[in-house]
Amino acid sequence: MNYTFHWNQALRRLPEMLDGALVTLQVASLAMLIGVVIAVVLAYGRLSDNRALRAAATTWVEIARNTPALFQIYFFYFGLGSFGLRLDPFSALLAGIAFNNAGYLAETFRGGLQAIPPSQTRAARSLGLSALQASVHVVLPQMFRIVFYPMTNQMVWSILMSSLGVIVGMTSDLTGVTQELNARTFRTFEFFALAAVLYYAMAKLTILAARLIGWRLFRT
Repeated sequence: MNYTFHWNQALRRLPEMLDGALVTLQVASLAMLIGVVIAVVLAYGRLSDNRALRAAATTWVEIARNTPALFQIYFFYFGLGSFGLRLDPFSALLAGIAFNNAGYLAETFRGGLQAIPPSQTRAARSLGLSALQASVHVVLPQMFRIVFYPMTNQMVWSILMSSLGVIVGMTSDLTGVTQELNARTFRTFEFFALAAVLYYAMAKLTILAARLIGWRLFRT
């Protein structure tokens, strides 16, 4: 083995990689936010008595959970382009991760909704709240408390899944920046090892932040 390590080259480019890590967090956070909103709708759709709504929600969940995330990103970038709708790499990556998040979170939210006694809704309605008001002010806050920590796992998955953006030409996130630096310097091990450390740090900090937020919000 005659490979010579040059960590100083990678460390000198650390600010560029940190900028890429910030873009990664932006993509993951936006995809998580969009996914949560869609997942709430899908969860209610899965529990609906309306067959059409239930079928549509089930189809989304089944596709999102049982096809590779890579294919889903490919669909938004290459697939939609075949029909004349072209998304830039950032938008395609965001749409792919949000689609995937919505499918997984929908099942988590459905379980959270089913864990809330129906008497909660009946009590809210008896106080004069509409069905929508009962859901927004009574049911959903309890559901989010139940599913808060599973949502943290999905956020970590979103951060890691954002690395797939490189296959559709994403160059501004952490993996894209790392790939560009590697192409210019050929210091593959150093740059990707440092990128792995940054991904690990983002995942661990996300979990730590969630624990602190959970402790602050849900302590009794």
